[in-house]
Amino acid sequence: MPSHDSSLYGNGKELEPSVEADLAQREDSDIQEARQKHVGELAFDEYTSGGLGRHLGFLSTTFLVVGRIIGTGIFSTPSSVTAELGSVGASLMFWVLGFFLAAAGLCVWLEFASMIPRSGGEKNYLEAVYKKPKLLITIFFAVQAIALGFTASGCVVFAQYILTAADVAVTEWAKRGIAIGVIVFITLFHTFLPKWGVRGMNVITGMKIIILLFIVVTGWVVLGGHVKSVPDPHASFRNAFAGSSHSGNLYASALFKVLNSYAGWNNAMYVLNEVKNPVRTVKIAGPLGLLICGILYIFANIAYYAAATPKEIAASGVTVAGYFMYKVFGHAAQRALSVLLAISAFGNVLTVTFAQSRVNQELAKEGVIPFPKFWASNWPFGSPSAGLLLHFIPSFIVIVAIPFGDAYNFILDLEGYPGSVVNFLVVSGLFYLRFKEPHTHRPFKVWWPVAAFFMAAQAFQLVAPFLRPPGGKGDTSLPYWLYAVVGIAILAASIVYWFVWWVALPRLGRYTLEPRHESLKDGTHVVVYKSVKTSFRS
Repeated sequence: MPSHDSSLYGNGKELEPSVEADLAQREDSDIQEARQKHVGELAFDEYTSGGLGRHLGFLSTTFLVVGRIIGTGIFSTPSSVTAELGSVGASLMFWVLGFFLAAAGLCVWLEFASMIPRSGGEKNYLEAVYKKPKLLITIFFAVQAIALGFTASGCVVFAQYILTAADVAVTEWAKRGIAIGVIVFITLFHTFLPKWGVRGMNVITGMKIIILLFIVVTGWVVLGGHVKSVPDPHASFRNAFAGSSHSGNLYASALFKVLNSYAGWNNAMYVLNEVKNPVRTVKIAGPLGLLICGILYIFANIAYYAAATPKEIAASGVTVAGYFMYKVFGHAAQRALSVLLAISAFGNVLTVTFAQSRVNQELAKEGVIPFPKFWASNWPFGSPSAGLLLHFIPSFIVIVAIPFGDAYNFILDLEGYPGSVVNFLVVSGLFYLRFKEPHTHRPFKVWWPVAAFFMAAQAFQLVAPFLRPPGGKGDTSLPYWLYAVVGIAILAASIVYWFVWWVALPRLGRYTLEPRHESLKDGTHVVVYKSVKTSFRS
């Protein structure tokens, strides 16, 4: 039975704040051997040094998941899902299916996270499986994570809802100005007041839960027949499957939208360096956060259908929650909800920025992006300020440079496809690791049919964009398959970059790139690759 480093893989017990002290107490031959099996170039204690330390408790970790999942999707997506599926019954089934798919994915990630309890999420899990060629999988993940990890959509949605609430019509550049203000404020907020950033996320997440609870309870009141503006609250549920669509492409499109509304179930895995008792906490906080969202999502959809017919929901566009409020309470309530939805969008950007900056920092620590010591730094306030800047840059570019309309929607579609490729590689890697290292200690072990279910869903998402939609047109005027092709091209470019920089140029220049571990003034450890002259035999 192969030995394993419990500090690397996790043992389900409390991890002390000082990993080095913990290792010193438990040093023996088995641990010494296992420490050589670390994921990535840095050892576990090097990866987790520096920064703010373990300051996220159970509540903050749970809210990190809830705050990321609840954005604007549940308040707008049900209209397009209903329009594509054609019936209440089919729509509710897809929201339940989306919940189970998200739960299956969460279980896969929990198995990896409990073995490798440190920040970075998929970066670590891919590195644990695809170790050769060296650095290929890290660069493969880094390109899509940095280039496509922007939060432009949430900033723009905030601007749109605020303007709707104010009942003001402005130019496109005015909207861009508001969106830019949001991303600038949030970046500075997380940089200079990192702990207040966490408190802000918790407060806004609590507000999101209250908003959804209000919609759910109002739906129960409507179903009870106590709202005069809705004379027949049960009309939508009679013959619930009447008019259901039979198009595979429409099913695929609806599933994409539902899954996008559940996106964020893996958010806690990106920041485990900052979570107290990370293995124990994430095994409870992750499922609890997703369960809260799943229950609220399903009952919120029931509330929508209680107040309006499927045709009305489908025609409401991106304001289904606003239409719900209008039907029940009138126009003033509709405008008031727009303010709350703007706050929800703001909170989503706050949460995504917090997590994504940590992923950027972990990639910088690995030395695979230029100027790694700068991007990995926690200077000056303990927050990953450079990682926040690296997240800010692509978000700012998308807001400023991409015209609203088809081009903007295309960029947003583009975000998802490479992520599906990464998810497929992660779940495939889980099966490989089970076969290759069957005796590795796993504090959490997903039932393999659940992992297979998630794997099949990811495979479907890789194929679905190439299924021809009715009329041959997608949700933009561009070719329906283009965003998937461009996503594949971006991933292919990462492989080309790896080959040129790490294989071709060293051979031509007769040098090798050797890793040097360096420690920054703030305690952060980082890998810096130095070129060393050598000679290659033919």
